Amino acid sequence: MTPVRVMVTGGAGFIGSHLIERLLASGIEVDVVDDLSSGSLSNLATARSMRGGKLHFHQIDVKDAGVATLVERRKPEIVFHLAARSDVRMSMVDPMGDADVNILGSLRILDASRRFGVQKVIFAASAGVYGFVPEDSMPIVEDVAHRPESNYGISKDTVLKYLEVYRSNYDLEYTALILANVYGPRQGARGEAGVVSVFARSLLEGRPTTIFGDGTQTRDFIYVDDVVDAFWRAMDAGDGTQLNIGTGDEISINDLYHKLTVVTGREGTLPIYAQGVTGEIKRSVLNARRAGWYLRWHPFTKLGDGLRSVVSWMEAEASAE
Repeated sequence: MTPVRVMVTGGAGFIGSHLIERLLASGIEVDVVDDLSSGSLSNLATARSMRGGKLHFHQIDVKDAGVATLVERRKPEIVFHLAARSDVRMSMVDPMGDADVNILGSLRILDASRRFGVQKVIFAASAGVYGFVPEDSMPIVEDVAHRPESNYGISKDTVLKYLEVYRSNYDLEYTALILANVYGPRQGARGEAGVVSVFARSLLEGRPTTIFGDGTQTRDFIYVDDVVDAFWRAMDAGDGTQLNIGTGDEISINDLYHKLTVVTGREGTLPIYAQGVTGEIKRSVLNARRAGWYLRWHPFTKLGDGLRSVVSWMEAEASAE
């Protein structure tokens, strides 16, 4: 059943803005909650042009007590909770700030949801909740032990536990999507998948590109449209589940960089290597078979096509300036 009204926290961000366009296109009324600390109103330009009176923006921090008042007043049926500090490096420098947003902010959303009639919370988790996983357990399945190695991973893992408590004690339904490294148009430099944006922009502008570590670390890169499709399907499926959303394919950062040199026409350009990041895991790739079972979801964008889309978007953006 398609809801009439939903709320998207972090809706002016990279993933959130794409999700909002999908929701609006289906006639759903959307309340956007974002403090614009990392999101941008420019990300909502397309959504604002198609809103038909169904888009409402609220500049408010999820840590603010006023969030509860907003949920009570707007009465969303579903809350997509995407607002977070997503920078692993910053979480290691400022763990208090990371916990303040990712844990306490999430608690405010959950508590307001259970008090004011929200039917379901759909949460954007991260593969960082897994941390170190033995080689023989790759690709990672949802049942593997969680051993987060960064403060960011700990904060996301903590919210997963709160979701279970709120479901069992307050009947607040949830689906948690454990996202691989999401990339696509509008992405900034934050988060691990931000390397796609950083590498592409540096190469297009002819600036030196830095790889932290030796570049042999691997990641599972998933295109934003595929992720939005998973969020969409989770509205009426996957209740009480934690589901991996990834491609099941991994690529080293070195190989990703090489692919982008080809796509940008900068083949042969060499990167600069710098010291690795504390708390960064060596290898991450997700088995998303369970999402196929519960959501009837499968990734459909090949990495090469996605990278070309990012580069085309950047080139169009530059020519419009």
